[in-house]
This record gives sequence, C-alpha cells and structure tokens, in this order.
Amino acid sequence: MSTHVVNTHEAKSRLSELIREAEAGVEVIVARNGRPVARIVAWQAASSARVPGAWSGRVAYSEDVVGSDADTMALFDESSAADAL
Repeated sequence: MSTHVVNTHEAKSRLSELIREAEAGVEVIVARNGRPVARIVAWQAASSARVPGAWSGRVAYSEDVVGSDADTMALFDESSAADAL
C-alpha cells in the first residue's frame, strides 16, 4: 500500500480526489505543520450481520450443564432452611 502525505490546506482543497485515492488503496496522511495528525483510508465494510437463531439446532446441551454435587446441594438446602427461619 502506498502512502500520500498532504498538508491540511491541500486536503481541504482536494478532499474528493484524496477520497478517491483512499478508495484505490492509497493511504493518505494529513499533516499540520509537517506533523501527521490524521489518516484517510478506505472504509472496510463490517462483517455480515448477526442473525438471531443462526445456531439453532446446531448445539447440543444438557439441562443440567454443571451437574449436581451432593455436598453442594446439601449446602443449598441448609442455606434455604436457614432463610426460612
């Protein structure tokens, strides 16, 4: 990719042309007093839009994803019994 450096005054005067250059793959750097301050590059389209339900039926899972542990269940039971008091 080639690079083209222009000052701010030139960028204001030739913006349409600089945009065409960016579309063609040229990276345009805008400088103020010889110091780069901005870059004009071609817009990259976002990836395809997400579609809700696209993975429906493709993923298998269990109702009990983590699994039951007797000790953990006992702690839950004790906790709920203590809350009832």
